[in-house]
Amino acid sequence: MQKRLVLDQTQISIIISRFCHQLIENHDDFDNTVLLGLQPRGAMVLDRIVQRMREIRQLNLKYGYLDATFHRDDFRRRDLPLKANETRIDFLIENKKVILVDDVLYKGRSVRAAMDAMIAYGRPLKVELMVLIDRKYTRDFPIRPNYYGRQVNTLESQYVSVEWQSQGFPEDAIWITEKESK
Repeated sequence: MQKRLVLDQTQISIIISRFCHQLIENHDDFDNTVLLGLQPRGAMVLDRIVQRMREIRQLNLKYGYLDATFHRDDFRRRDLPLKANETRIDFLIENKKVILVDDVLYKGRSVRAAMDAMIAYGRPLKVELMVLIDRKYTRDFPIRPNYYGRQVNTLESQYVSVEWQSQGFPEDAIWITEKESK
């Protein structure tokens, strides 16, 4: 299987720092802004952002983890049922600016499902999207990120793999690989 490195550990760290500075520029003191990591992989990106934000500036960040499994349009179309992840949001998002955080934006279906799921916590004032990787030219929905680390051109036969040290990989890295043929 061929693999092409998109981002290495140093580049990912730089992007996380850039995201934090962009958020500080755009959201002042975060009194009316919350961050939601899309479960499961967006939560890992959010954890790094929160950690880095605390290093840069002492802010009272409201953040949580959102699972959109039961809001997906393909939930009932799978051979095996999807396993839901934990949603941890201990605040309302009514009239708040919400930043949805995920690792890879592909077709836009997960983001659409997340927008449906977050309505249970109130109606947001504004929603922004932050992703490490934006797979251009692949959308099924008219969704695009407000913040992205890198845009990549990929084929349907390719997969973007995000590896984290915390998951047992040698270092944080993002790869493009070929999907296995069935």
